[in-house]
Amino acid sequence: MSHEDKQSAAMQSTAMQTPLVKTRELTKYFDMGRGQRVHAVDGVSLAIAEREIVGLVGESGSGKSTFGKTLLGLHDKTAGEVRFRGEALPAHYRAADYQRLAGNMQMIFQDPYSSLNPRMTVGEIVGEGLSLHAHLKSAEVKERVAEWLRRVGLQPDHMSRYPHEFSGGQRQRLGIARALILEPDFVVCDEPISALDVSVQAQVVNLLGELKESMGLTLLFIAHDLSMVRYVSDRMAVMYLGSLVEIGRADELYFDPKHPYTEVLIGSNPEPDPKLERGRPSTAIQGEIPSPVNVPAGCRFANRCPKVMDVCRQVTPQLIPLKELTRQVACHLY
Repeated sequence: MSHEDKQSAAMQSTAMQTPLVKTRELTKYFDMGRGQRVHAVDGVSLAIAEREIVGLVGESGSGKSTFGKTLLGLHDKTAGEVRFRGEALPAHYRAADYQRLAGNMQMIFQDPYSSLNPRMTVGEIVGEGLSLHAHLKSAEVKERVAEWLRRVGLQPDHMSRYPHEFSGGQRQRLGIARALILEPDFVVCDEPISALDVSVQAQVVNLLGELKESMGLTLLFIAHDLSMVRYVSDRMAVMYLGSLVEIGRADELYFDPKHPYTEVLIGSNPEPDPKLERGRPSTAIQGEIPSPVNVPAGCRFANRCPKVMDVCRQVTPQLIPLKELTRQVACHLY
């Protein structure tokens, strides 16, 4: 069997497995009063296999973070469903639901400054989940916290310090330790590197990769940097104005995008070589992103698309599979 045949067979095998996490038509609207609603997430269906990393990309305001928070129950669902290991999760979480699912699903938040309680010590922040959900003695909690601080590159004697005493990269490491100390199966990483310096970003991404391999984690990795997402992800999903427009294997999607939005999004990614970046023509996306309150009919990207057709302004394209088993795209060109 050739290398390509093996890859195809492996992907078919993965596709036949029951996903660890699956959303079906997941929807989240925010009411603004007077009959107006923000369409933050609008009918998103996505399946994530066990031990898979799926990167979710899109412009600011596309609904990526809201999707991650709604998936975990931090926002109540407006419609649709989320399944974890085949079990349908409730539309509205109660305290008992958070208690039951905390050991299975966790989140690493975007802002390492605001996501840590400034009044709590590092030991209290990282060990809080164990104290609430694992019912361990204080000495056992302290021992586990010390172990996790070492795993994320910090020192056990940092337990007595407060968040303001750490750099941004160190705070994000604390956020990672807090999320993973319960050893969850699934973690939503909500732009965990966007607030960090470039040199620190690589450290955090490498740390997540190491922990994924050692713990068998499944990740939804939300970020703006497409080249970084390609590096860490098995598959990528592209989101625009609350909807998915393309899903595919990371390398295939990055180097051979099908949807016009994916093309311009990847084209706007800066070149690492400053000389090449200065010399290439501008690839900025033209036009303004439509209002999520007054979502236009048809394709949501139509007013900015360089390949727009009449049908695009009238009929909403559905996410359909292409010939490749691993690619889906929502575009009238296909």
